[in-house]
Amino acid sequence: MLSLGVSLSPTLTERRLMSSMCSVSTMVALVSLPVSKRKPRSLGLNASASPSTEPTTPYIDVDVVSTSKKVLVPIGYGTEEIEAVVLVDVLRRAGAEVTLASVEQKLEVEGSSGTKLLADVLISKCAEQVFDLVALPGGMPGAVRLRDCVTLEKIMKRQAEDKRLYGAISMAPAVTLLPWGLLTRKKTTGHPAFFGKLPTFWAVKTNIQISGELTTSRGPGTSFQFALSLANQLFGETTAKTVEEVLLLRDGYQNPKTEEFNSVDWSLNRTPRVLMPVANGSEEVEVVTIADVLRRAKVDVTVASVERSLRITASQGTKIVTDKLIGEAAESSYDLILLPGGHAGSERLQKSKHLKKLLKEQQEAGRIYGAANSSSTVLHKHGLLREKRTVVYISETDGRANDRMIQGAEVVIDGNVITSLGLATVTNFSLAIVSKLFGHGRARSVSEGLVHEYRGNLKAS
Repeated sequence: MLSLGVSLSPTLTERRLMSSMCSVSTMVALVSLPVSKRKPRSLGLNASASPSTEPTTPYIDVDVVSTSKKVLVPIGYGTEEIEAVVLVDVLRRAGAEVTLASVEQKLEVEGSSGTKLLADVLISKCAEQVFDLVALPGGMPGAVRLRDCVTLEKIMKRQAEDKRLYGAISMAPAVTLLPWGLLTRKKTTGHPAFFGKLPTFWAVKTNIQISGELTTSRGPGTSFQFALSLANQLFGETTAKTVEEVLLLRDGYQNPKTEEFNSVDWSLNRTPRVLMPVANGSEEVEVVTIADVLRRAKVDVTVASVERSLRITASQGTKIVTDKLIGEAAESSYDLILLPGGHAGSERLQKSKHLKKLLKEQQEAGRIYGAANSSSTVLHKHGLLREKRTVVYISETDGRANDRMIQGAEVVIDGNVITSLGLATVTNFSLAIVSKLFGHGRARSVSEGLVHEYRGNLKAS
């Protein structure tokens, strides 16, 4: 057994040696598993476990253990949930072993827009570990909570001293890294509201800024660019591009459009009430983004679990604590019901009797409902898309492709029904809903806070 002597703080050489030993141990453990127990890395849309159980963080395939990377994403009360979840989702798709760590005294952490995430570990468990990348999400007061965590400060300073990758997005560069002295002589970007706090000579107004081992970015609307840049630095351009294609960020989706048919007024004289049912295997980026964007617009959003527990484990392993069980949520009515995608999650949503009843009542009452990603199949199988135009979801046409499926559109609205491709396009889906409920002014204001380009390109047909 390796002895570190009397020092309680391993040197860089010793930490690298321990990391190497850990990788060897992992390889031995994986090789010893029966073939049926090994789970290959997946970059695709089906990267989820069996819907009958809670998905877990994917195992790394034996063939890629030598290139596996360890990533730490710390979160605290008030962390921006879109930024945290996109980092975890994208980097796990790329093949990284991502640890979501709480800087609070408990694992459950409420984000800046009210979504509750369940961290994998407390930050204290990460104090002596070696990470290839530590990436900080922003949000307020989340960035302050990260700044005030002594353990995280030590981890980050050691990361910089050892010249390993570290990054921060939104408020985190100015609020967290700057007081720690980790922006010295580094070109840096950040959220426009905090841009003036960055060192003037080194501040740059770009979505992504790489300066040596440090990568910074501007806000929730640039989260995918930020995460993909980090994936590129960890795994190379080929892997990053593969993930980019899966997320619908390349080739054919560079000039997306929103189309509307049979336009009806969605505006209300009260605060809109939205129900978002979720399940084990739902796509976490869609769940978190829809809730975040709509809550920023002052919509009352209830996230309800169709499972027996309030806690669900999403498609890439992120654990979300919902507001209610679907049975309790079904006791109320809602102005909108929105289904997030994720293959395993969609299958479980389809089996929920409570949800089926709610959706039928929604249609009969002429109220609004919609789906992102693969959950359009839930609406289809419940007979809720008859005579309705929808997006063409690339993996779920199921022989249904016809002239009512609109080619080239990422969001389609037909009367009281809205569908979307989901994944990286879900922000525009959410903003289209805000625009229909409140008008372009509110949607543009929310978009600016996200640092997202609002096109307002609703095309009526």
